[in-house]
Amino acid sequence: MGEWMGIHYRSGIPVRLEIRHGRVERIEELPGVDRGELPWIAPGLVDLQVNGYGGHDLNALPLDESRVIGVTRCLWREGVTTYFPTIITNHEEAIESALRMICDVCSRYEEIGRCIAGIHLEGPFISPEEGPRGAHPREYVREPDWELFQRWQVAAGGRIRILTLSPEWPGATEFIRRCTETGVIVSIGHTAATCEQIRAAVRAGARMSTHLGNGAHLMLPRHPNYLWEQLAQDELWSCMIADGFHLPESVLKVIMRVKGEKALLVSDAVTFGGLKPGEYTSHIGGKVVLTPEGKLHLAGNPNLLAGSAQPLKRGIEHLVKTSLCPLSEAWNMASLRPARLADLPNKDGLVKGAPADFVLFHWGKKGIQIRETVKHGECVFRSH
Repeated sequence: MGEWMGIHYRSGIPVRLEIRHGRVERIEELPGVDRGELPWIAPGLVDLQVNGYGGHDLNALPLDESRVIGVTRCLWREGVTTYFPTIITNHEEAIESALRMICDVCSRYEEIGRCIAGIHLEGPFISPEEGPRGAHPREYVREPDWELFQRWQVAAGGRIRILTLSPEWPGATEFIRRCTETGVIVSIGHTAATCEQIRAAVRAGARMSTHLGNGAHLMLPRHPNYLWEQLAQDELWSCMIADGFHLPESVLKVIMRVKGEKALLVSDAVTFGGLKPGEYTSHIGGKVVLTPEGKLHLAGNPNLLAGSAQPLKRGIEHLVKTSLCPLSEAWNMASLRPARLADLPNKDGLVKGAPADFVLFHWGKKGIQIRETVKHGECVFRSH
């Protein structure tokens, strides 16, 4: 049995959470209690796309268990209680090895396995074209292969829950249908697909857009194009990297207005997230620079991003500080909404009987300061 007190992030009323056996036993409103120095209390953050963090790279292969554990513990400091380690395009043996390692870590370390709700496989069934392909290595991009995907799923112990692909390949529609039938969330991303190919993908069961607005050509036809088409498809949830660098505020606003409850945040964080500003070497992009403002760009061209170096909470801060939405909505976009898309046990948030996954934090001039992160009723991070 444990108790935590804080100001509910939606109602603004002080509450007491009583936790038993890793679940919320009782939520008691305390309207007469002085707010004083009480922290805010909110559901744990859910990140659908994490490539690495805190110097731990999930795509520097071969992957070892220390990096999977390291990423998980670093994310606890940022208020993330659930995430999807993301493996990108590589040769098939390297992908299989990484999937097997993540599966092994989840099986052997209960506290890590509780936090990894599934694996996000981003590629290699993506567009080979410059622009949409992004930083994914061209030599390993390939058309969808069901037998290969099944082999990877076995290596992952069935943990591949999200697959990012481009529906531009022949046979992609049938591949998407088979993935959907096995419970895998198919996400459209890194694509140069036609509008009809996107519509066919949605009819086959595709449900998400991976970092919509990024991983695209620098120049597109005014209309139609694959960005407008994904926005227009009501069935697609749209993931946004709202770190202040990947998408302008006008684009964020449009996606949020069009998608409503199906607009959500991801970090797409890479290994340099959480590190000090400076110059680093990436095994994908070579020399990169992390600025004091948090922008990660190629050393030779400040206008070219080298990935995201910001945690999920940065997106919440950016949406609130730019007045795009209130704190409660921004927080839901990084917690309840991704949990609902993935049909996770914590999709209803702080309600009786739900998993005790929550965060206590302070909000001020420095943004969100995580005070405590609780997973399954156990404190996994506490600030000093």
